[in-house]
Amino acid sequence: MKRTIYISIAIVYFFLNIAGLPFGLTWMAVLAPVFYVWVVLKRKKEILLPFLTLLLPFIIAHVLFIGVNLKEYLVTMANLTAVYIFGQAFYTWLLIDTEKEKIFRLLLKINMALCGVALIFYFTPADTLFWIQQTLTANVEDFRRLKMFTYEASYYALLFAPLFLYYLMQYILGRNTISTYWLLAMLFVPVILSFSMGVIVCLILAGLLTFFIHFQTLHTKRRVVNGAITTTVLIVFTGVLLWVLIPDNALLLRLQNVLAGKDTSAMGRTAEAFELAQKMLQDNNPYWGIGPGQLNLTGADIIRAYYLYYFTTPVAIPNAAAETLVLFGWLGFILRIGVQVFLFLITGVWRNYYRLLLFLFMFLYQFSGSYITNIAEYVIWIMAFAPVFPEFTVIPKNKLVASPALEIPVD
Repeated sequence: MKRTIYISIAIVYFFLNIAGLPFGLTWMAVLAPVFYVWVVLKRKKEILLPFLTLLLPFIIAHVLFIGVNLKEYLVTMANLTAVYIFGQAFYTWLLIDTEKEKIFRLLLKINMALCGVALIFYFTPADTLFWIQQTLTANVEDFRRLKMFTYEASYYALLFAPLFLYYLMQYILGRNTISTYWLLAMLFVPVILSFSMGVIVCLILAGLLTFFIHFQTLHTKRRVVNGAITTTVLIVFTGVLLWVLIPDNALLLRLQNVLAGKDTSAMGRTAEAFELAQKMLQDNNPYWGIGPGQLNLTGADIIRAYYLYYFTTPVAIPNAAAETLVLFGWLGFILRIGVQVFLFLITGVWRNYYRLLLFLFMFLYQFSGSYITNIAEYVIWIMAFAPVFPEFTVIPKNKLVASPALEIPVD
């Protein structure tokens, strides 16, 4: 019974979390009261007090001194609290479930099966069930990207990132039980179809940084070397082939626009997000920010004027770090980064390949996407900081392990 509940919640989280709900709300947040009771019963301790204590100075500053639209403020704070409760429930599950990999594997297989269904739907009038059609970059309009059952392709790619890194690390360490070619297809097909450049770039950078940090233990592994060589050759070959045969293809056009600073999506999620954040803080309190739920009220005119939006166009800052800066000011932004660094140090993230990959990926991605109530983001942070996944623990090259007959070095 317990296993069935875990599996059901995992499937809803990964595939149906937003089904039938308005933007920003998820079923995991709706079920927060149930998760709260479960966590308190399991861990025998109150979990909300530390969170509310941390937010209390900001609440006092926003409500009593700066002034906010109380209804919008309370709605957003309630959503943020619900996300926190789900995070506590997810952390508790990580600690107590000894068969997490079975759920990961089930999600991976279901996802691959749905990718096959999505490819069939691509050629039908009902393609919007799986795909989102949007302007990808300048001169590339009506481009379709796999979003599965989520808001957009980048959110789906972010959801998939922990599974991608988990099984990629299994493959690199030679511990995969799924056949190699089938596993690589299950990992790379969804990422490629989502065409989320932000997620892809952050995954690559996280992988490179992890390799350099643990060069001593990773550079001798055959799959790491072969994978790096094969990936480099494929990227170069594919790039040259596209450039020669299809010079106007979407990938090269977007890369050219990004490098030239002309890609509206990349700029909007990075430099422009922080530029708008600074503009809003100039007209408000730079230390405490404008407060949760106030972006559509206090910052709407600045964003619409900047992008020449219509008066009715919804506004947002698609960058979690920049949004934190706007809503909670420089104090909130420093607190955000400070908590991440503190947890990195006290939980020894660098001692585990997988957790280090997750941390580096999310640390980079928060500056190029996401938003402060994004459950998918917090799941990745929690997985990075939780003392789990011992199968990916870094064993120093000169470490000796006990053997019935002798001690032997572990590679």
